[in-house]
Amino acid sequence: MSWNPPLRPDHHDPDRPRFWPHAPADRTSPFDPARDRDEPEWAPYHRDPDPEPRRRTIRWGRWIVRGIAAGIVLLVIAIAWLALTAPLNKSLKPPTPPSITLTAEDGTPIARRGAIIGAPVDAAKLPPHVTQAFLAIEDRRFYSHWGIDPRGILRAAWANVGSGGVRQGGSTITQQLAKNAFLDSDRTAARKIREVLIAFWLEAWLSKDEILSRYLSNVYFGDNTYGLTAAAKHYFGRSPDRLNVGQAAMLAGLVKAPSRLAPTSNLKGARAREMVVVRAMEDAGFLTPREADRVQPQRVLASAPGQIPTGTYFADWVLPAARDKAGEIATETTVKTTLDPRLQRYAERAIRSAGLRQAQAALVAMRPDGRVVAMVGGRDYGKSPFNRAVQARRQPGSTFKLFVYLAAMRAGMTPDSMVDDSPVEIAGWKPKNDDGRYLGQISLIRAFARSSNVAAARLTQEVGVRSVIQAARDLGITTPIPNEATIGLGTAEVSLLELTAAYAAIANGRYPVTPRGVEKVDDKPWYQQITGGTRAIPEKVRQEMMRLLNSSLRGTGREAVLSVDAYGKTGTSQDSRDAWFIGFAGDLVVGVWVGNDDNSPNPGLHGGGVPARIWRDFLQSALDIAPVARAVPVEAVVSEEDGVEGYIDNTIGQYLPDTEILQDQAERMGLDMRRGEDGSITVGPRRPRPPREEDRRDPDERYGPPPGDEEE
Repeated sequence: MSWNPPLRPDHHDPDRPRFWPHAPADRTSPFDPARDRDEPEWAPYHRDPDPEPRRRTIRWGRWIVRGIAAGIVLLVIAIAWLALTAPLNKSLKPPTPPSITLTAEDGTPIARRGAIIGAPVDAAKLPPHVTQAFLAIEDRRFYSHWGIDPRGILRAAWANVGSGGVRQGGSTITQQLAKNAFLDSDRTAARKIREVLIAFWLEAWLSKDEILSRYLSNVYFGDNTYGLTAAAKHYFGRSPDRLNVGQAAMLAGLVKAPSRLAPTSNLKGARAREMVVVRAMEDAGFLTPREADRVQPQRVLASAPGQIPTGTYFADWVLPAARDKAGEIATETTVKTTLDPRLQRYAERAIRSAGLRQAQAALVAMRPDGRVVAMVGGRDYGKSPFNRAVQARRQPGSTFKLFVYLAAMRAGMTPDSMVDDSPVEIAGWKPKNDDGRYLGQISLIRAFARSSNVAAARLTQEVGVRSVIQAARDLGITTPIPNEATIGLGTAEVSLLELTAAYAAIANGRYPVTPRGVEKVDDKPWYQQITGGTRAIPEKVRQEMMRLLNSSLRGTGREAVLSVDAYGKTGTSQDSRDAWFIGFAGDLVVGVWVGNDDNSPNPGLHGGGVPARIWRDFLQSALDIAPVARAVPVEAVVSEEDGVEGYIDNTIGQYLPDTEILQDQAERMGLDMRRGEDGSITVGPRRPRPPREEDRRDPDERYGPPPGDEEE
């Protein structure tokens, strides 16, 4: 039985079955075991007469599917990459130069270093003309595009081709935000592609107002100022919501070239750019011609009112430590310092009112534990930022005697021990007392009070130079100290800050005291904390040093007397080049230096004069104490309590100079002073009198050659 398929009416070949036009002529059955035993009966008759086009179609289809799959994978990777490297919150904090704000101990900002970053703004809450100024000049179709503006790109390209250079940019505000917040400024194709991707990312996840707000919050406006809030305050002294049309136009114009157009340095250029923005606002329909004509060139502030100062002596000194404490600074951080604003004002006032004329001055005030609460490095930071309290190294004069007497107390002496206050020669060196007086055997406390140079030289020789150097090192002096006897009179150079910290060790009872401007962080290894800590000064030695320092205020430091217990020491270097007073009262340790920057002499300057008065004036204000009443003593007595003879004024309870000192002063004026049995004092012309035994010696033998380099 044969099977014939139905014939196709349009097939005219009588030798082939009409339904299978491509079957062989001799084939009458759809099944051919010899050809393909597994092929269905009907398959051969459904084959394409030309299979090649069909194969090409299938091949293209497969590539299209693969391309779509690869695109999806790449999109997923791009989304993941953006999520990791470009979080949306980063668009609020641009990668600006590191900025650190220093605050006083009460939280008051005192200085800023680095960029000024303003608070974020909300574009929806700003006056329309503020946002319109930026839209008109930067991106007029901002609210209609999806991150990039093809029309803007073509317009910029056409303008650049016509001008023969890059005159316009086609970046939208979204692209600028992407670049500012996430990318660097490299002009490469790869960076541009990333910029476009991030722009799409921002458009997908943020609203237009949010994008504009973030753009205005971190765009650069010149003068190291970032953000509309900071720029409005810096240039106009007002908040963004109070900007007028001209001010908004000027700020919008700065975005193109902020460093070149900053109005504080190029007001003419900024005003010209302002008017370009105004005409752009008019062209965009944001202003009528009449409104545009009324806009005037704007004036800017030289410095915004209430702006945080960017340079002070204390801030310069504390900044390295503040950065260390803050760690790596990515954008902006705040570090609290130890400065006391009230004490800083008193310190500056004390320097200003000292009547220094051409001389410079420096003051450091710290707590006994080393926390610096006030610092003045010169008369005017604006004229000279050189910090004389920290950077200058000068001869300390007799203030260095602190270490001589400390070495003596460590060696077992006491303030009542005796020392020979008579001329001495040590290896060819002949120290001289400043006043030319030599009192023979006197107590250490009296020698310290009158700042005897020969007594200090003898003590240095007796306890040994090495012991004096060790005492200075223990109390924190790190500058080079020569291994010679002259160091006892302050020939080694030191800084005011370091020497004040050495006196703080006596007040604190532990050494060394390290001056600091930020609270210290205990991050040292345990072995360094064990070996590198402080040590206590034996209480007996400390009390003896306190007696010595207190006696100085009844001697060379009388101008520094306070109505509370005070301790200190004067110092004057060769030819009055440097004058010092360092001491402590209450919970403050204060050091004062006065001198010339060129190290020239200051005739008449000495530590017991201007420096002592600056020290006294500052502490009277800082401790809120009344000044000492200068009354005439009503009773003369002898005080053996501290081994120094003198007057006690019963009205104020203060110890005053002894009669011997007053008599010596009268003798130098060619007068005689006699005291009667009733306590009265008579001063008159000097009467001839036979010379004393020691006066028969040659003057050079009695006093040595004229005073040399030493003072006090």
